[in-house]
Amino acid sequence: MTAPAPIRVLIVDDDEIVRVAFRALLATRDDIMVVGTARDGRDAVRAAGEQRPDVVLMDVRMPVLDGIAATRLLTTTLTPAPRVVVLTTFDLDEYVYDALSAGASGFLLKDVPAVTLFDAVRVVARGDALLTPEVTRRLLDEFARVRPRVRPDRLAQLTARELDVLRLLAVGHANAEIAALLFISNETVKTHVSSILTKLRARDRTQAVIVAYEAGLVRPGAS
Repeated sequence: MTAPAPIRVLIVDDDEIVRVAFRALLATRDDIMVVGTARDGRDAVRAAGEQRPDVVLMDVRMPVLDGIAATRLLTTTLTPAPRVVVLTTFDLDEYVYDALSAGASGFLLKDVPAVTLFDAVRVVARGDALLTPEVTRRLLDEFARVRPRVRPDRLAQLTARELDVLRLLAVGHANAEIAALLFISNETVKTHVSSILTKLRARDRTQAVIVAYEAGLVRPGAS
């Protein structure tokens, strides 16, 4: 059988040490290929257009064009759009909220262990949720507190059962837990999640959860 193509990664950070370190780490994995690096958001947009990465590791605070603006451009102008992982120095950096709203799929601390970095690239490339349920809930509870809620018309497209699944997804439940709570199979949950992503035009679960919070489907602190 032919081996799957390696995951193409673009590293964006204004700190050369970070770029070099991440590139060296990722180069040790056969299933991951660094296709380029960039020192600011404008350079990142240019490089992504040329190299077509699957995943972009994106710093937020950069000169010329910051990571939030660059993320928005990458996720709205490229087809297919790369999945963006925000790199941050501080857990729950205030800029992470804006980056997620701009289309990022999750975030990583810059001092993560190598194995966490590898796993994050693979998870995001598959389109799965990068953030753990605990972090998702903590992050998006805060997101909901500091951002105004606007009910998207897209939410009206969901069936009653899909709304149930999205509500449970938004408060941090995994597929197996949703299946148990709703008395349905895991496969049925996967089918509902796939339909939800399609109807909401969300690239992944993180983006669907953001819609749920912005729409007021879930309130901060809900369980």
